[in-house]
Amino acid sequence: MNDKDVLTPALGLRHIEARHPARRGAKSAMQAIRVKRSSKGGTERAKTVAGRDLPPLLAGVATALGGTGAVLALTDADFWMRGPLTLFFLLAAPASALAAVLAGLEPLGRTLAALAGAVVVDMLVAQGMLAVHRWSVQGGIIAVSVISLLILLGCATLRPIKA
Repeated sequence: MNDKDVLTPALGLRHIEARHPARRGAKSAMQAIRVKRSSKGGTERAKTVAGRDLPPLLAGVATALGGTGAVLALTDADFWMRGPLTLFFLLAAPASALAAVLAGLEPLGRTLAALAGAVVVDMLVAQGMLAVHRWSVQGGIIAVSVISLLILLGCATLRPIKA
């Protein structure tokens, strides 16, 4: 074999490629795998799929409502739902961040602890802003958002300490 043969492609098929079953239209192993059907009836299966899809759907709706509340408060929009949506954001953002940190607890305990922690975060932000005489709605929304994001980042980046 000389230097010119190294860079020259082979024009014909190798013997193993020429005999491959796929060249004659045979299915590959991945195409031959069948999907097993459930033995349950269609109604029971539809209920389990709908029940399984509900929590992510509710989380998406809550995120959209909270985000809308934050945007309405930051832009100082004159909309009748600004107050309730902003309060929802002020509770939901820190509560969801704290719920992610408390993943080892049972669901009811995690929910109660996250809501209590959200109230504590909101009160600490309000108390800190009032103490330095810099109270504003936009500043409170931004401070709660930043604290919630820092809690989520800490939860996502730090490894838990094993006892």
